[in-house]
Amino acid sequence: MSETIYDLFVIGAGSGGVRAARMSAGFGAKVAIAESRYLGGTCVNVGCVPKKLFSYAAHYREDFNDARGFGWDSAVSDLDWPRLRDNKTKEIERLNGIYGNLLSNAGVELINGHARIVDANTVEVDGHKYIAKNILIAVGGWPFIPDIPGRELAISSNELFYLDTLPKHAVVIGGGYIATEFAGILHGLGIEVEQIYRRDLFLRGFDTEIREQLAEEMTNKGVKLRFNENVTAIAEKDGQYLLTLESGESLLTDKVLYATGRKPLLEGLGLENTKVTLNDKGYIAVNEGFQTCEPSIYAVGDVTGGMELTPVALAEGMNLAKRLFKGDTTVLDYSFIPTAIFSQPNLATVGFSEEDARERFTDIAVYTSRFTHLKHTLSGNKTKTFLKLVVDKASDKVVGAHMMGDDAGEIIQGLAVAIKAGATKADFDSTIGIHPTVAEEFVTMRDATR
Repeated sequence: MSETIYDLFVIGAGSGGVRAARMSAGFGAKVAIAESRYLGGTCVNVGCVPKKLFSYAAHYREDFNDARGFGWDSAVSDLDWPRLRDNKTKEIERLNGIYGNLLSNAGVELINGHARIVDANTVEVDGHKYIAKNILIAVGGWPFIPDIPGRELAISSNELFYLDTLPKHAVVIGGGYIATEFAGILHGLGIEVEQIYRRDLFLRGFDTEIREQLAEEMTNKGVKLRFNENVTAIAEKDGQYLLTLESGESLLTDKVLYATGRKPLLEGLGLENTKVTLNDKGYIAVNEGFQTCEPSIYAVGDVTGGMELTPVALAEGMNLAKRLFKGDTTVLDYSFIPTAIFSQPNLATVGFSEEDARERFTDIAVYTSRFTHLKHTLSGNKTKTFLKLVVDKASDKVVGAHMMGDDAGEIIQGLAVAIKAGATKADFDSTIGIHPTVAEEFVTMRDATR
């Protein structure tokens, strides 16, 4: 057993864990962090970063076609998948190194191996025990594939990043961020794609109108959307996969990607040796200070079942470090958190959907604008851009902004600052736009549609 008593022992070197470890060490705490896979967690290795790189790649086919309207004649060649895949992997390996350096430079001790909690103040890694005043669980989640016949024949997003070859046809199952993003990415890379989702419209929880707009655009681009449908079994057939559907139909494909959510990675963590409890959805239950029912054990990030976004985990890690080692009891504010879906086209949002706003506020005004991007007046691309503002009439505050189109995430990030600060529709109206841009439409919408 180590004679060192750590102020904080972090389990999981993903976004939340690394941020908490680095900041705590910066505040003078003695910190160790254990990781059994890769530094940077899901986001860096099999999530946000490689997905965004693939999203960029998927746009080029369309960009090449768009260029012809501007006088650039060039043939669209076949994608060199191994080159894209391997260049992505090199970048991820570079980021892994950066994370290692960040921890080392902060004075955090990195322990490679699977950590298991022995009791409220003891963690075991590969047979060696470590004592800590506080333990932080930041292990994140893992892709979930339903228990259906043939589930072992499907892949998750983890494996997709490292495929030997790309299929000609793929089925993506799910209706959340990952499924919708990869349906567009794979299609953009030249694959025939069908997306299957068990409900009537994907991206549940987002504004209904913008979900409908995205479904229309994806369909126009050639992605086949099958809503109110599900897969009941998968079987091999002549080198392909035969899917049996709830409707009674069958579907033959080259690759099956399941993106039906993630579950907290709790197996073998040793929670049974503590007072830590789970909520009714299977996530670690914590209070507003990220403390579990075991006072010395905390949890942040996806493992707690909140908004499963990297910036949220980072904010939670920072908040906890300040709470433990600076005496700061500020409760993290989760209001008006912006988010983007790197679908084809992109979608981004901040604040309330129209549906949620109507439930929360007495009276609202909704402003929308749907138009052809200036670029596409020459490119001939039929993709539409869609913007939406939701306003609380009583206060005139803008309480929701939604966008579908090029660089949606970049634009909504800027609006998020204004909306978080309490900007009113009058503030938007009095702001002079940058012309000609898509973003200026957000400050020129004058007539409420409803």
